[in-house]
Amino acid sequence: MDYSNAPIGVFDSGVGGLTVAREIIRQLPNESVVYFGDTARVPYGSKSKETIIRYSRQIVRFLRTKQVKAIVIACNTASAFALDTVEKELDIPVIGVVKPGAKTAIETTKNKRIGIIGTEGTIKSELYTKYICGIDPEIEVIGKACPLFCPLVEEGMLNDPVTDEIASRYLKDLKEEDIDSLILGCTHYPLLRNTVGKIMGEKVNLVNPAYETAISLGKLLEEKHIRASENNQSEYSFYVSDAEEKFKKFANSIMPFQTDLIEQINIEEY
Repeated sequence: MDYSNAPIGVFDSGVGGLTVAREIIRQLPNESVVYFGDTARVPYGSKSKETIIRYSRQIVRFLRTKQVKAIVIACNTASAFALDTVEKELDIPVIGVVKPGAKTAIETTKNKRIGIIGTEGTIKSELYTKYICGIDPEIEVIGKACPLFCPLVEEGMLNDPVTDEIASRYLKDLKEEDIDSLILGCTHYPLLRNTVGKIMGEKVNLVNPAYETAISLGKLLEEKHIRASENNQSEYSFYVSDAEEKFKKFANSIMPFQTDLIEQINIEEY
């Protein structure tokens, strides 16, 4: 059976993974996407590894019912905690957002000082640090958890004095660390790129794992010979576990097209 025109499954703890879906749609326009946002159980950043693995398995089971040919774990916390487990259990390619972003940071740093901002779960897991130092032990990685960034983004407060104030407080210590690359280590954070860039200054290169993941996904599909054909009519479908109206409003503010149909499902059934 030819899987090449089957969709790519993308999942996240909520709306943040739409930044990854958006990059996949931009970079791989012939590919179809099935997106699931776990809006009933967001945020993932403060939950245990066991819980994240259980959630990820349920979502993967749901996405398999949509006959996906590959899965993108668009959530940094789920990439950190569940990717290895899920990968072993699947017979289709799975990609997370951690390695593509980390590789780019390694390639772009000049002074071998890399910053990473993310949820508490991502920073505590030290997955980025382990991966980066495994490739280049001389690199120093400085992590900073920014737990309020996700709710601020979810509330649409992208250009708000409150967000500026909180970002200034979070990034104050990182500014003193002389980093030259900063990984936006949560799918919500690219939407705060301007705010973060303004605070960190021009000398700090901001790494967007959403973009890097889309590029890596394209290469992976090529390697597995499952890239969609050039005449494939791509389709996009969106599912959530709660609050579809709120999700729709957010999706329409950042996606390159209007998203009218969002379907709510009971993820606990999977």
